Amino acid sequence: MVLAEELAKQQRSISVAEFFEKNKHLLGFDSPTRGVITTIKEAVDNALDACEEAQVLPDIFISIKKVSGEVFRIIVEDNGPGIVPKQVPYVFGKLLYGSRFHQIRQTRGQQGIGISAAVLYAQLTSGVPTIVISRTGAKESAHKFEIQIKIETNEPDIVSEGPIEWDRIHGTRVQIEFKSTMTARKKLIEYLRYTSVVNPHARFRVELDDESFTFERVSQEVIACPVAIQPHPHGIEFGQLKRMAGASEMKLLDFLVESFSRVGKKSAQEMCERAGLKGTLKVKGLSTDDLKKLLAAMQDVAVPAPPATQCLSPIGEELLRRGLEKEFQMDFVASRTRPSSVFSGHSFMVEAAIGYGGKLPPEGNAILLRFANRVPLMYQQGACAITECVTGINWKLYNIPSQGGFPTGPVLILVHVASTNVPFTSESKDAIAGIPEIEKEITLALQDLGRELKNFVSRRDKNKLAEDRARAVCAIIPEIAEKVSEIVEKPLVDTAPIEGKLMRKMIAKKATRDGKVTIELNNYTAQDAEVQVYEISHDNAADAVPNADFVSEMDGQFTKVWKATIPSKEVWKVTFSGKGGGILDVRGIDDAKKMVVDLDV
Repeated sequence: MVLAEELAKQQRSISVAEFFEKNKHLLGFDSPTRGVITTIKEAVDNALDACEEAQVLPDIFISIKKVSGEVFRIIVEDNGPGIVPKQVPYVFGKLLYGSRFHQIRQTRGQQGIGISAAVLYAQLTSGVPTIVISRTGAKESAHKFEIQIKIETNEPDIVSEGPIEWDRIHGTRVQIEFKSTMTARKKLIEYLRYTSVVNPHARFRVELDDESFTFERVSQEVIACPVAIQPHPHGIEFGQLKRMAGASEMKLLDFLVESFSRVGKKSAQEMCERAGLKGTLKVKGLSTDDLKKLLAAMQDVAVPAPPATQCLSPIGEELLRRGLEKEFQMDFVASRTRPSSVFSGHSFMVEAAIGYGGKLPPEGNAILLRFANRVPLMYQQGACAITECVTGINWKLYNIPSQGGFPTGPVLILVHVASTNVPFTSESKDAIAGIPEIEKEITLALQDLGRELKNFVSRRDKNKLAEDRARAVCAIIPEIAEKVSEIVEKPLVDTAPIEGKLMRKMIAKKATRDGKVTIELNNYTAQDAEVQVYEISHDNAADAVPNADFVSEMDGQFTKVWKATIPSKEVWKVTFSGKGGGILDVRGIDDAKKMVVDLDV
């Protein structure tokens, strides 16, 4: 038929670059606003992965500047190992080209699409080639490339290349220009802030137009780079098994032991027996039916989970807390790292943290931070399994209010999923799919943290009640004694013994009368106490009696410190001129054995 022949003439293969040219939204470039964040994310992911593989502490520079009109220039520079010159055009100018796709280990980038997609986006919107400078060592010269992508063939188009003088000993610098807007400036800063939380070993120096700021590292330890492992027999599919068998010259028994994770000779022999195959057969010669029998046997035989300690790199509970405390001021922070688990043969680990109070917004929904392999998930929160797990918990059981299932108030929730194969819902890697095994671990981690937060809130409420009682004892009883003394015309009775019987603690009282500030410590405990008294206010306490052991000033606030040894049942007192206010604290004694009361409040 003529029509069929005409249609045949129009049919041709489509390159990967052509496909993504028309489907930019699949890669996170669905709008100019989002394009900036996606580009920086992909470049920063590559930089962090490279630094960790080279076992160096990441020092990453990020610059976003408006060039003209709607065109922005983005620069990301790292101190990683650099890229061999002959590989640079393919890394940045060819989609689906990378070193991590075939490795089974935790990495940020994996598909070999991200940074080359940013190059493609720049090419489509501004037409300006991407500039890449890379150097692999002090003895090697740096090379500069101007790169675009040949859309029809998905091959790099090298506009120019050559050696260049560069002050870095090793590293990579990427410069991309494309049309965009900075309406998502707040979200961009949030992305960088969140990235610094889950990468506490990295330093990020940022220049955003005329503003400069730094996210400092809180750890000086280089994290251990995950090691690639063999595929697990419970996570393999027929097509992959057939391809592996066709490329192998080994005998079946050796193939099972050498090519798969956690398969020993005993397990391999059992697989062969269940499949009805001899272990001495050449795996390359197995028929399709034989391979199907082998696959079924591999699924049936019990095999230990993959070695998560090798292929995963969790943040750790302590560093997770330190990273959060660096960026958020909270009264309470707790974190959990769950034991490693497996879904479809892929290792994964869930980490979570919860924060409360401090300077978190007191009203509205809680702050939810989602991460996958140390990368913030900034979009599609409603489509993410993490969000479903959060809303699926009855937060009222933990004394946290909620609306529509989502916790409200001064609460921050962080969830990090580390895996050799994070099950994203799309290529843009914005949300995690609802895998039951992952959802179970997230829920267990959040429930554990919820119980700890409930205990904190209960203790805080009890402490507040105790402070209110202490304030009443310290303020009201002396006033009652004074009034009674006037009425009965008797000398004023010392109420300190009554305080001691009621409190049995170290009571620190601060009061301001007639321009004089008095701090008094009554040691009602049974032991002598060596303490440090901290008072922070606008008063310089220059005439303090006794003099402060240490005084410092910052922004008009004076920090005064007195060191005192107070015997049991004795009193220590300091007086100085001032207006009062500020903060009083006593250190060197257990919190359960002290009570600080500001009588001016």
